[in-house]
Amino acid sequence: QVQLVESGGGLVQTGASLMLSCAASGRAFNTYAMGWFRQAPGKEREFVAAISSAGLITDYAEFVKGRFTVSRDNAKNTLYLQMNSLKPEDTAVYYCAARQVYGSIYYQYFEYAHWGQGTQVTVSS
Repeated sequence: QVQLVESGGGLVQTGASLMLSCAASGRAFNTYAMGWFRQAPGKEREFVAAISSAGLITDYAEFVKGRFTVSRDNAKNTLYLQMNSLKPEDTAVYYCAARQVYGSIYYQYFEYAHWGQGTQVTVSS
């Protein structure tokens, strides 16, 4: 079983950048498909980005395409989300999630078995 811990959130101004990290404990991180989700106050959790177990497949929500980049370092058991050109509407708690499967990515929160505790990202206007 994998345990996930996010970090890197904070308070930034519009247009700034942040990189979120998700450190995974346990073995076989390279067998997990990973995802990033976010949840703003009063809103449902929504998909942000996903990456396959080997990092060969990625995909993004339309509202972050061209601004966010998901990546992973399987040697370091770490998932990343580089966020550029941040907007106030990006303000949310960001979560990483994992599902043990090779070669696929997933878009729905219920398709992931393991979750981190979340990290707050606040973008001021």
